[in-house]
Amino acid sequence: MVICFFCGRSLFPSNQSATIRRPFPLAHGTTTLGFIFQDGVIAAADTRASAGGLVASPTVNKITPIHSHLVATSSGSGADCMLWERLLTRELRLYQLRNRRRLSICGTAKLLSFMLHPFKGTDVCVALTLCGWDKGAGSTDCARRSQDSSSLMEDSSSVAVSSQGDTNSGPKLIYVCSNGARLQGDVLSVGSGSPYAYGILDSGLRGSLSKDEAFSLAREAVFRATHRDAYSGNNVDLFHITEQGWKRREREELKDEYYRDMKRKAMIVEERKRLTGFKVPT
Repeated sequence: MVICFFCGRSLFPSNQSATIRRPFPLAHGTTTLGFIFQDGVIAAADTRASAGGLVASPTVNKITPIHSHLVATSSGSGADCMLWERLLTRELRLYQLRNRRRLSICGTAKLLSFMLHPFKGTDVCVALTLCGWDKGAGSTDCARRSQDSSSLMEDSSSVAVSSQGDTNSGPKLIYVCSNGARLQGDVLSVGSGSPYAYGILDSGLRGSLSKDEAFSLAREAVFRATHRDAYSGNNVDLFHITEQGWKRREREELKDEYYRDMKRKAMIVEERKRLTGFKVPT
């Protein structure tokens, strides 16, 4: 039985806690990524949902907004990821209502890790990457603290909160897996297409990227992954998370990136021909 850490109630009924194994193995894959640069955090993912050799859906949303400053990229079992994203969204909202402040992204990752750990060794397959911006405990959009406490307590607590907010505020990128693992970094890619995406990110990622360059890099990383990985493809979703919150770019078809890549290659060939004076015989 999994217990909520905030209210002490069970997240699942006891009669549903037993794992029901699938009658046959089901292969699945995806390509999701996120990285931090000078203007915030970029999250990107393809939109293909696969069930073995079948493309179950070409237009799945693999990036889910959790709140105004946090999104989660999902890889693994589609049903499991959707369930745990909804549970996480609910628990964060309850925490915000009870404490009148938003839980930090590091705290969110720890909470999700604790929630998933009891399912270690089962068929639950969830891998979420939390991409967001911590505004710090001293500057949240929640309601102000109650005025009933004494001024001395308010002064001492505000000093502690402001110092904590200065330390914890800023972009965050944390990976949480269904076995309870929790990893934080500046660049993360998850899924069957991640080795190909890492090849593009490692060669092109730098902290001084502009926003347009960051979008272009993320788009190309997903495109290269889908070009080699059969379980990824169709479209690319892009999110940009800053201090003001997340913004979603319009969904782009990866075939457009393919044609742009072919055009770039053709221009390179033409330029080489011009420089070498090579002429095609007629």
